[in-house]
Amino acid sequence: MQGYNYRILGIDPGLETTGISILEVNGASYKPVFCSCVITDKKDPLPKRLSKIYSDICVFIKRYNPVCLAIEELFFSANTKTALIVGQARGVALLAGSNSGLEVYEYTPLEIKMAIAGYGRATKKQIRYMLKIILKVGEEYFPGRDDAWDSMAVSVCHANSIKFKEKVKSF
Repeated sequence: MQGYNYRILGIDPGLETTGISILEVNGASYKPVFCSCVITDKKDPLPKRLSKIYSDICVFIKRYNPVCLAIEELFFSANTKTALIVGQARGVALLAGSNSGLEVYEYTPLEIKMAIAGYGRATKKQIRYMLKIILKVGEEYFPGRDDAWDSMAVSVCHANSIKFKEKVKSF
């Protein structure tokens, strides 16, 4: 991937709010192209909400032509029901990417925080601060929802990680 322009689709999965971003990489420079959220209606049945996430992601893939999808791995919490529902949203995001022929890469929350802030327990505020520096954008670029910021963090994490992996392969 190194040495040419390509786009990464970043996903922060969730049933109510799925963060979605497009990051353009050109060598060592990063350009945020799109950053927003897919929001589903709580009143809708689960299959309809999952369908919306899937179809919206497919629209973004067609519109922005990313070469890969980078997604946050599921963080297990004490609430099993929430984890299962988020897992379903994550599954339809993976399916959208796979059905569109994208390579899929997965990153843990720890890997993402390390790639952005250099610290695995970085706060949301620290991640936001570092993203603004890395991408050379102001606060106004991002929507107010953390999920949008988190999806861009996944994209930047992948951009940094793939460069490292390519360098290691060359030895």
